[in-house]
Amino acid sequence: MPRLDFFENTALRLLRRAIGCGLFGGAVAAIGVGNHELEIVVAGSSRLFPRRLPVTQETWFDLASLTKPLVGTSLTLLARREGRIDLQAPICCYLSEAKGTRIGEARIVDLLCHTAGLPAWKPTYCFAQGRPHKIIDTLVSFDLDTARGQDVVYSCLGFLILGQILERVFENSLDEAFAERVVQPLGLEDLIGFRPRPERHAIAGGSLQPTVERELVKDLGLDPWFIPDSADHLPDDGNSRFLGGVAANSGLFGSVLGVSRLAQQYLPTMSTLLTAEEIRLATQNWTPGMAQERGLGWQLNTTKGCSGGASLSGSAFGHTGFTGPSLWIDPSREVIMLILTHRHHPNHRGVDLHPLRRRFHALVEESAYS
Repeated sequence: MPRLDFFENTALRLLRRAIGCGLFGGAVAAIGVGNHELEIVVAGSSRLFPRRLPVTQETWFDLASLTKPLVGTSLTLLARREGRIDLQAPICCYLSEAKGTRIGEARIVDLLCHTAGLPAWKPTYCFAQGRPHKIIDTLVSFDLDTARGQDVVYSCLGFLILGQILERVFENSLDEAFAERVVQPLGLEDLIGFRPRPERHAIAGGSLQPTVERELVKDLGLDPWFIPDSADHLPDDGNSRFLGGVAANSGLFGSVLGVSRLAQQYLPTMSTLLTAEEIRLATQNWTPGMAQERGLGWQLNTTKGCSGGASLSGSAFGHTGFTGPSLWIDPSREVIMLILTHRHHPNHRGVDLHPLRRRFHALVEESAYS
């Protein structure tokens, strides 16, 4: 049984110290251990403009790249179960536009493990000249940086392609497929999803300007005019905004309860959505000997220098997001560790949150198992 009073006090101090240091304006942290009730700590402000509002348990955050495992991996596993997708099949089997391209022979598993050889990032909206209907042609036109299967290169482009494949195989939009197969069966309506509604959900403030993307686009010699407009209810990621806020690389929003309950589906003793075999498939090491050790969408804690840290077991796995969220799961102890924040509100901050995340995990270790 976790020492909850210890967790609440130390986690609150940690978050307040981070706020005082300017890492972010506010955050919510949570620990879930087995069947025990989720313990949640909130601190600071969810938004500063146009008026200051406090963080609450109901606040929806831009989950950024947590979308990759929570949506991309989860839907791929369900598509595999339904016989719609084969992890070892090449991309061109699902996207006719990829036939004859270098990326076309990469496998579905390569997209999930970031071993397809794709570049880390490209502003697809610039290459498609602001035309979302050209997204697939644009994605399959990019040259590879490395040979397929040679090494891990963390790539948002791979999950953008995966999202397009999932829409094809489900014959449905990604947000509707996620709602029908994940959100509704788990009873997570109004807790997690794409395209949050400002009049219905309390949404954490986002960045006022796409500062980072402007610089990246300019560095590539491209026109920043094509960068999609920003708004609090839209993802910080421009490629996702280009697709209407719905993509497999980024675009998911959610509250602490929504994220934690979905994360529980990756614990075999807790899951009602995924089978033990599917969880094992998603969290085994698919990239031994490469720069990162990765499962399907998930980063494994055996990766040197990752945000999990030494306090977590070697079987732990997790993911982080550009806006600041962090989710780690340690199946050996049936524990979920979650921090939600938006470090880029009101402006982009180039701060390293890994030390904070590792310290948080150490606090969880102390409170839950001491």
